[in-house]
Amino acid sequence: MKERISQDIKVALKNKETARLSTLRMILAELQHKEKEKGIPVDDDTACQILQSMIRKRKEAIEQYLKGARKDLAEKEQQEIHIIRTYLPEQLSEDAIREHARSTITELGVRGPQEIGKVMGVLVKKLSGQADGSTISRIVREELQKLES
Repeated sequence: MKERISQDIKVALKNKETARLSTLRMILAELQHKEKEKGIPVDDDTACQILQSMIRKRKEAIEQYLKGARKDLAEKEQQEIHIIRTYLPEQLSEDAIREHARSTITELGVRGPQEIGKVMGVLVKKLSGQADGSTISRIVREELQKLES
């Protein structure tokens, strides 16, 4: 992934795409920081987790900017999210996540909401890079609530 980003940085430089260039540099810096922190190269799964974390931070920033009536900054964050998403695998629909959640609940024999940790542990690994953790959590909670009814 780092090689692809490096190549895209060169293209963005040539095409004078300043917003894309700054976002790509930010992504590369984040990946390099994680490598230095761990002392090993970042694999694609870890890179996906880093990118999803970057998206989550930007979504939180958008909320704050909109509360502060800074639509211009919110739009900038939204553009960054769009660029970051291009490096993530295709995201699953909520219906697909729900289907995975149901099958995992059945496989594990989970009986109710108190066992959410079991389901989340399996699903987060299974859907790594394909779905946001908060979305997975919300859907799993909904499915587990149905079991209780």
